[in-house]
Amino acid sequence: MKKLLIIILLFLTYVSTQAQWDLNFSMGLDFKSSPSFRDYINANYATPGNQISSFKSSVGFAAEADYEISRSFEIGIEYNLQIDSYNTIYGTGGAYEISYNHHRPSVIAYYVIPGEGYQFKFGGGLGCRYVTLNEKIITSSDYTASGIGFLIRAVGNTQLSKNFYALIGVDFRYDIPGEVSNGNRMIMNNVLGEKLNMNSISVGIYLGITFTM
Repeated sequence: MKKLLIIILLFLTYVSTQAQWDLNFSMGLDFKSSPSFRDYINANYATPGNQISSFKSSVGFAAEADYEISRSFEIGIEYNLQIDSYNTIYGTGGAYEISYNHHRPSVIAYYVIPGEGYQFKFGGGLGCRYVTLNEKIITSSDYTASGIGFLIRAVGNTQLSKNFYALIGVDFRYDIPGEVSNGNRMIMNNVLGEKLNMNSISVGIYLGITFTM
């Protein structure tokens, strides 16, 4: 038993010393198309000069840890947060406000092209999606939605120092969190006769740093 424990400890020590981890922190812009969200706002609250276009920009923040399986293959776990809002004058001097946070954690597999002072990654993944939405029309109401999402990504890293790299990434996402609800209550687009869902496609551009260890 003692010999087995010693072998396991030696193996874990070897793995930890040989392992290569990349820790990424980034922020950027998503250019997204969310047809149900757009149609709900435009049909019910937007003024002619304040309509949402087919693609709307939103802010995104991300943190990711990637583990090197081999020189050309990595597995990563990412947490991405997309933030968006819209507000306008409603009625006789009132205000309409709607905002949401879209939580987009994912597991991602990468094909890696390493080089002297640089690194390229190409990959894809999937994960659960969770939206928290707040709508204010005189009073404020909270809603949630959950589902699944997929992404394809390309990342470039340029070395700044021994363990630090500058990061630029581009990704394409298809997210399906579904319809928002608050218990049995949902948001209805009465003009079109449909429930509000937060499904979307988006293209994101991100800048950040990578720390290797």
